[in-house]
Amino acid sequence: NEDRERAWRASRETKLETIPNCEACAKPTPEEVRGWAQSFDKLMKSPAGRNVFREFLRTEYSEENMLFWLACEELKNECNTHTIDEKARMIYEDYISILSPKEVSLDSRVREVINRKMQEPSSHTFDDAQLQIYTLMHRDSYPRFLNSAIYKSLLQSVSRSSSES
Repeated sequence: NEDRERAWRASRETKLETIPNCEACAKPTPEEVRGWAQSFDKLMKSPAGRNVFREFLRTEYSEENMLFWLACEELKNECNTHTIDEKARMIYEDYISILSPKEVSLDSRVREVINRKMQEPSSHTFDDAQLQIYTLMHRDSYPRFLNSAIYKSLLQSVSRSSSES
């Protein structure tokens, strides 16, 4: 039983240890936090916004969507072909493989494209999948995030601290 539990725990941990638990970022300004309600793009372009949204996704058991998106962003910035190959295989194992506990929800067309591209991975192997997950987060999770206690209490606390100064 202990071995099974240890194996389960290990399978839940991502192989992409280069992704920090939370991105390093400055405390968001009240304007920045209010801006996140205006557009999903503003939220996703802000490291603090991504952290708060990721915290929300964790409560909905869909944090893997953000982790996958971040891993794809990191892959796009990679130039070394050996590293690209390595990272692409880790992303595949962690988020695309049907054997992964952190598998993201993709349609069969996108899966087929990825499987073909994995023959010779590039920094853009997961572009279609990344767009699909971005769209899923935007349409599905983002509206709930804006109504969540996490967002509302952050909005309240930054508004309060700015009115005190």
